[in-house]
Amino acid sequence: MTSISVVVPIYNEEGNVAALHQEIKQMCEANHYIYEIIFVNDGSSDRSEEICRTLQPLKYIKLRRNFGQTAAMDAGIKAAQYDYIVTMDGDRQNDPADIPMMIAYLEEHDLDVVSGWRKHRKDTVMKKFTSRGANFLRHILIHDGIHDSGCSLKVYKRECFHHVNLYGEQHRFIPAILKIKGFSIGEVVVNHRPRTSGKTKYNWKRTIKGFVDMISVWFWNKYATRPLHLLGGIGFLFLMAGGGCGLWSVVLFCEGRKMSDNIFPPLLTIFFIIIGMLLFVFGLMSEILVKTYYGVHVDSSYSVKEITEYPEEVGKRQNNENLNHIT
Repeated sequence: MTSISVVVPIYNEEGNVAALHQEIKQMCEANHYIYEIIFVNDGSSDRSEEICRTLQPLKYIKLRRNFGQTAAMDAGIKAAQYDYIVTMDGDRQNDPADIPMMIAYLEEHDLDVVSGWRKHRKDTVMKKFTSRGANFLRHILIHDGIHDSGCSLKVYKRECFHHVNLYGEQHRFIPAILKIKGFSIGEVVVNHRPRTSGKTKYNWKRTIKGFVDMISVWFWNKYATRPLHLLGGIGFLFLMAGGGCGLWSVVLFCEGRKMSDNIFPPLLTIFFIIIGMLLFVFGLMSEILVKTYYGVHVDSSYSVKEITEYPEEVGKRQNNENLNHIT
């Protein structure tokens, strides 16, 4: 029998959590899944926590403060216990009804990951433009074969996250990170619904952070195990430039020209040689750090305050009253 863990980061979604929980529960029961629903409260300041504590069944994780969507998703993934891990947003724009189709596609094609593709997005023009620009850059740098890596609705086999830690805004690039490790990736078109409650959490700051993390993933893909190839190669080019400038300085000196009138070539020689040597040293240090990284445990970037499970038998009356209030 299929068993799934549905992980949902929550940040100020008081108008969505109860209805989303009900949708996920109904979908799981209709498909006879063994399931758990994991809501991760990422430092919400509204009534999200109060409402979450009335929902059954639910594994509720509360972070000590707002660490960001990636940290919340990582906390939920680490708490998941079933064969398939499903991630989705807490704003109800992802449709839980797509999950059975995604699981079937994963099993039919023997994949490790299936990512949702919001082909017909219900977002603002600016958000669509920003997303398409980010997808274009991601296609150039990462080549993960995904049209819409920013879609949080994804299905993973649990083993995908063995020894994987997420940082920054890297939840967008999980398929790329897993592809680097050799996992097979697929994509299907999913339903995307307009937001009906709450406010979007995306802004220009998250866009910049996402771009920086994209560069990080690119570097990790190309040079994670051989940083000296990149830094040492650039350093070698600087040393060659320094050698050329040094030869230029010698020619000028042999021609009897005054160095006080031709100070530029010697300065360039010193500059390029110093930069080249520094890059070589940084490359060697990076090689040592990489070996250390693979040899020790990597600490987490967030702190969980509590994990609470609410059995389905308890509090059904409160849950129904809350749903009636939302609708």
